[in-house]
Amino acid sequence: MKLAGRAFRLGLSRPVASLHLIRGHRRKPLVAPPISLYGFRRGGYPMPSELTIKSILMRNTAELMHPDAATLELLTVVIPARNEAGCIRSTVEHLDLELRLHRVPHEIIVVDDGSTDETWAILQDLRNTLPAVRPIRNLGPHGFGRAVICGLDHMSGDAVVIMMADESDDCRDVVRYWQVLQEGYDAVFGSRFVKGGGVIDYPRFKLLLNRLFNRWIRMLFQFKLNDTTNAFKAYRRYVIDGCRPLIAPHFNLTIELPLKTIVRGYTWTTIPITWRNRRSGEAKLKLKEMGSRYLFICLYVWLEKYFSRGDYRKQPAAPAAQDSVAPAGRVLKAGK
Repeated sequence: MKLAGRAFRLGLSRPVASLHLIRGHRRKPLVAPPISLYGFRRGGYPMPSELTIKSILMRNTAELMHPDAATLELLTVVIPARNEAGCIRSTVEHLDLELRLHRVPHEIIVVDDGSTDETWAILQDLRNTLPAVRPIRNLGPHGFGRAVICGLDHMSGDAVVIMMADESDDCRDVVRYWQVLQEGYDAVFGSRFVKGGGVIDYPRFKLLLNRLFNRWIRMLFQFKLNDTTNAFKAYRRYVIDGCRPLIAPHFNLTIELPLKTIVRGYTWTTIPITWRNRRSGEAKLKLKEMGSRYLFICLYVWLEKYFSRGDYRKQPAAPAAQDSVAPAGRVLKAGK
């Protein structure tokens, strides 16, 4: 009755659940703001719109679930590229446009991983026309994982999305990654195989191997993520730092990062994403070369999970320093 009465006073058609029961936190029930930009008054009380209520619920829920997560200020998108002259321009231009349309502060780091075509020249031209683009050359040993790590080493943002250069990933999903990270999660994983996600022109044999291997990973690590092998994921910067050292030099980095994120205790969630097969260029993933490398990384992280005794898990935030009182009544700062 009390909850229904509160809902009536706020002018809502149905009661709004109180957030003070989430995860055992004792917190005052949700109270509507005194003024709603989208509502109108009924009986002297403002009537919040559905949009207003939803934003308040998201903000309070994020605060309860992730009290240490700071608001993000800059998104870095890392794109490894090797001989992608046929698609890199459209990939970068569409991504930059989408992020600007949604007012997402960003930088786009494209790592040229030893290209022998016009990829580097195109990136130089893009740098002159798009201020957010930062092309980098990986001059060391080449490989997908090494190129991504090179980009991560040069990132300026406090969050990062790893994206493919061949336009197989939807740039609209990058915006959704940013929005979900802002809710307080440490990492956001996209899945092509949940409701709302999908694939276009996925080769049947590769699709079969993908589903079998991802099912095996789920059984090995006992979690619900069903698209671990997809590189297109988002992380806060401290998650990347907490997963170091990154040892996978090739496409097996795509499973090293999410597996370490989960095993080391960072918070994560899943959103549906879409994927379409490349329309130009040549696929760089060679299944015959990567099978044993994927297996090695899986077993490496599995051993960490069960035998490291938590040595590499996420450390809780240090408690704030508190004042202490000396016997004579003099206030002493912590550490004095």
